[in-house]
Amino acid sequence: MKVIIVGSTHAGTNAAIQILRDHPDTDVTIYERHRTVSFLSTGISLFLDGQVKHLEDMFYSSPAELTRLGAKVKTQHNVLRIDADRQQVEVVDMVTGKISTVTYDRLIMATGSTVNVPPVFGVENDRVLLCKTYEQAKAIYRAAKDQRRIAIVGGGYIGTELAESYARTGHDVLLLQSRDILLDHYVDANLSAEVVAILKAHGVKVDLNSRVTAFEEQGDQLVITAGSATYQADLAIVCTGFVPNTRLLRGQVKMDRHGAILINDYLQTSNPNILACGDASVVKFNPTGQTAYTPLATNAVRQGLLAGKNVFGPVQRYLGTQASSVIQLFGRTLASSGLTLRHAQSAGLNAASVTYRGTWRPSYMPSTAALMINLVYNRDDRRILGIQLFSKHEVAQSANAVSIAIQNRNTIDDLAFVDLLFNPNFDAPFNYLNLVAQLAVAQERRHGNDHPRLSAGLNRK
Repeated sequence: MKVIIVGSTHAGTNAAIQILRDHPDTDVTIYERHRTVSFLSTGISLFLDGQVKHLEDMFYSSPAELTRLGAKVKTQHNVLRIDADRQQVEVVDMVTGKISTVTYDRLIMATGSTVNVPPVFGVENDRVLLCKTYEQAKAIYRAAKDQRRIAIVGGGYIGTELAESYARTGHDVLLLQSRDILLDHYVDANLSAEVVAILKAHGVKVDLNSRVTAFEEQGDQLVITAGSATYQADLAIVCTGFVPNTRLLRGQVKMDRHGAILINDYLQTSNPNILACGDASVVKFNPTGQTAYTPLATNAVRQGLLAGKNVFGPVQRYLGTQASSVIQLFGRTLASSGLTLRHAQSAGLNAASVTYRGTWRPSYMPSTAALMINLVYNRDDRRILGIQLFSKHEVAQSANAVSIAIQNRNTIDDLAFVDLLFNPNFDAPFNYLNLVAQLAVAQERRHGNDHPRLSAGLNRK
């Protein structure tokens, strides 16, 4: 079997490792246009504020390691064209300029994503930088060393993390977000307000509903226009999301409206000889049961391994995702899984939410910390749709627990009384996940919707 893998960040690297682990005699060739493989872009902010001393530590594999496993690793090789009908790939050696055409039995598309660069006047200015790849991270680090005022465009996870990192290193930070809340895909408005307040308390200027329309260099300043307002900065970093890098297969396999490749439960595309994984493909989003484009490292590593398993035929199904995520923000943990209330309602679900405010363990203990939880659920069948947790205490694993509940289609009634450990060092007799679910049950009772037996029956169909 001759397998070609195009791209080698999370998905491509893990696909190669899995193939060679299960079938070490497979002819595996990896084409990667960069010099490096397996870069953890999620660690960029840690490098920028000095928590990670060397950016090179953000690689978890290398061309040498993949070669040792048996792969042919062709870095600085750019794939120019894929002919799915003939099962051919045209590739150029970016060092020598030599172009060659190679054939495959199976192709794994792991080309990832690129920064979604908005159609903004002046975005190509040298003072406007992107943040995703190893080379881009180095460029940002070099540029920021001699610049004090940094504008960050985009208030998702990356933009928020960068705002914290630069605030920690003494920069004047401006965070511009086109929407009315930060972290729109991960939290609802009440938690966004908490995040904004903390950022502002640490000197970050946050402007919501500020869609950038132009960058213009005036003397030694970068002038940023957003609506009727203008801002001055030394440097701007664009963090406005990602788009799938799938043009090589456009018109040859089925894609969604984002250009993400559609796949079945075994990572197979509409062409039986091509699999797709990671940011190049869709995911099955379990809270809605629909496909979605969710470019996260967690999805990429799982899909990559499964693509490696299924390249010889359907072996193991992809379970889908809840898009569980977490960040640390000035000593606080913000973790989420599943749908926010806003996005649940936008998806047409009869969704509601409750908010728990308390502490993570009893107040009679020597210390504790405030805890805020949003729980989102479907009022029709009482199924849990999403969770958001925020505390100085480490609550990330609780998001993982609720991710399993969403995966298994558990209800608020299940979570209200599920057996969770108790010890005053760790929680109260009813864990805070029990308590927030009990709030949801009580809310439904007040609305005359007290049918846990019916909901449990629906849950298990």
